[in-house]
Amino acid sequence: MFAKIYDTEIKIDYKQVDGFNRYLDDIMLEYQQSMEEGLDIEKHKPLFEAVAAMKNDVSKAKMCDAIYELVINSKIRPDYKYNEPNKLNEIKALRKLFGYKSVMPDEEILRNKILGAWTGRACGCLLGKPVEGIRSNELIPFLKETGNYPMHRYILSTDITKEVCSHYKFSFMNKPYGDNVDGMPVDDDTNYVVMAQQIIEQFDKDFEPEDVANAWLRYQSVYSYFTAERIAYINFLNCIEPPASAMYKNVCREWIGAQIRGDYFGYICPGEPEEAAKMAYNDACISHIKNGIYGEMFASAMIAIAAVNDNIDDIILGGLAQIPATSRLYEAVMKIYDDYKNGATLEDAFNYIHSAYDEHTDHGWCHTISNAMIVVASLLYGEGDFGKSICTAVGFAFDTDCNGATVGSILGMRGGIDCIDDCWKKPINNKIHTSLFGIEMVDIEKAVDKTMEHIEK
Repeated sequence: MFAKIYDTEIKIDYKQVDGFNRYLDDIMLEYQQSMEEGLDIEKHKPLFEAVAAMKNDVSKAKMCDAIYELVINSKIRPDYKYNEPNKLNEIKALRKLFGYKSVMPDEEILRNKILGAWTGRACGCLLGKPVEGIRSNELIPFLKETGNYPMHRYILSTDITKEVCSHYKFSFMNKPYGDNVDGMPVDDDTNYVVMAQQIIEQFDKDFEPEDVANAWLRYQSVYSYFTAERIAYINFLNCIEPPASAMYKNVCREWIGAQIRGDYFGYICPGEPEEAAKMAYNDACISHIKNGIYGEMFASAMIAIAAVNDNIDDIILGGLAQIPATSRLYEAVMKIYDDYKNGATLEDAFNYIHSAYDEHTDHGWCHTISNAMIVVASLLYGEGDFGKSICTAVGFAFDTDCNGATVGSILGMRGGIDCIDDCWKKPINNKIHTSLFGIEMVDIEKAVDKTMEHIEK
């Protein structure tokens, strides 16, 4: 691992390893992820624990390499009840198709819906962005203390006093709030929508996973990506191409990152959820596997349906029809849906999700399934009301800006721009700021014009 060059000893300083290049630090997360996937590795748990206890050095790196080889060569346990393929044709074979009525809107109404989707995503993202990373044990008291519980408005800078901040471990300082922004601030949730538009502009709707990987390298630095996306980006730099880039030493491979990237494919496929899901698949598979992929397909399909059908049940069930009915994601979403139909309250849903996934762990907080359940619960208990729904999504905690954005996107598409009250739209001011190279700010109206062009491609 080191050599003499010009009498200089070259060594790897493992203390300087990027925080998201995390295989050494999170080898027990690899164990948890692999167990959830149904891999037959439980007998190797003592090995994982022993390696996790090692200090980060050359020896641990070698052991982690060996563990990775063990994982990728492990078989599925015979008693594992889920069937979760990664290939698109195998995914399609396991769908449970669902019929629904659809009415294609005329061009003017469709444009209104697309404008609502872009704007709604920005509004929901801004609502959750100041409290991204907070846990519910602090979010709820904070909202109560600031007169915003149940949540019904943006958090404002005037809510953030020294006295209020002194009550919480979470840092509220130097955050974008509803009264101190001019447009949607830079955020990965909105960056991905803008990037997807660039991908379609360059490669059309039949883009390949490699096209997405190249766009990532072209438009942003590694520091604009997080969790599974940053790991995949590093893999690209090391010439590991999709779909291997999604698996190689990627402990975040079923986290929420892909679920937040698929909105644009729904925007340009009104009434065509299968086509939207196919594009979502080609985007997701560069960084995610299994339920990480399904989350993006599910979200994209729901948006495509929301363009032609305003029934919340149809939107959810039609979205689910694009992922394997044999998956953990399908089962988890149907649990929320069935409980709602059987009279469960919002509090019941809150308690169930928080018991099923631990928001105090990175894995629970950032997993696709925990956050997809929140999205679905927010659509159901929000009863079609835009503001109530995005506030419900953020009020669950977990990944607040991601879930607010996805719910806002779906309902903005469903109801069009007119379903979004001025109090939500005003801070957005028709602007989305980005960190994409050469695209500092996006005019939403112009982005909608381009979206309409892409629908016709």
